[in-house]
Amino acid sequence: MSTAHSQIVSRIDETRLQRALRSLDGLTLGDQFGELFFLEVTQFEDLVGNRKVPEQAWHYTDDTEMALSVVLNLRQHGKIDQDSLMHSFALRHDMTRGYGPSMRRVLSDVREGAAWRTTIAGTFEGQGSWGNGSAMRAGPIGAYFADDLPACIEQSQLSSLATHTHPEAVAGALAVAVSAALACHDSKPSPAEFILAVADYIPDSEVRSRLLRASRLAPGTSPVHAGHMLGNGSEISAPDTVPFAVWCAAQHLGDYEEALWNAVSAGGDRDTICAIVGSIVAMSSRTTLPANWMSLMEPYPQWFREAL
Repeated sequence: MSTAHSQIVSRIDETRLQRALRSLDGLTLGDQFGELFFLEVTQFEDLVGNRKVPEQAWHYTDDTEMALSVVLNLRQHGKIDQDSLMHSFALRHDMTRGYGPSMRRVLSDVREGAAWRTTIAGTFEGQGSWGNGSAMRAGPIGAYFADDLPACIEQSQLSSLATHTHPEAVAGALAVAVSAALACHDSKPSPAEFILAVADYIPDSEVRSRLLRASRLAPGTSPVHAGHMLGNGSEISAPDTVPFAVWCAAQHLGDYEEALWNAVSAGGDRDTICAIVGSIVAMSSRTTLPANWMSLMEPYPQWFREAL
């Protein structure tokens, strides 16, 4: 599999799998870039302020690992097959990749034979998780179904419900998927227009309310201030993560590096926010993934490369 796909006039003209792989590249690169910046405050501010990438090995996190299963699921089934997807999540679960405590328990139980629907239904006292975990892997789904928005909506919801059943988590996954799908089109909306177009597909929720708030932020708003207003992922929830990520992507749909620098600037859950932003911005025909960063990435695992 090539990790750098050729630029063409419109991402919508690519095959569905090619689009999903391109979004996955953007997601994985963003994930690994953001993970580098969990640093002491002074060092973080110095590196971000001077646009310097930390000199250390790049590694992907659970954001990428779960997205790999999503893309493989689409490759094998042409849609989200929840049973197959959850089997892959549980089988590929590597605790060293930074999974949250709840997801570690769920995937460990499923790997040991627990029924995943029953296990998921019992999380968070039956309310389901509203974390950002289903949103972080939704970009490739939106890219895959960019030519069929009703399917994009349906399939991103199915992916979310496999692990995150709270309506806010589902809304977050939907917002990321729709963002990636809309980024595939060659129109050049203003940031506010792009965010409002995404919000049109999102049901009433805190995620939607914050997207609308994001659309009203003044041009030139700093990412630090935007993160303060919208949330920077510190709460690890979909409402606290997705609107800021969509705002960052909307500001720089034609500039992957600038989008990522802005995404990481607000701190918070920086690997997940950068993963989401990367998965969206990579789909713009005006965007090139930086070759120097791509050369530093930890490669995709052998199981994924062989399965493609």
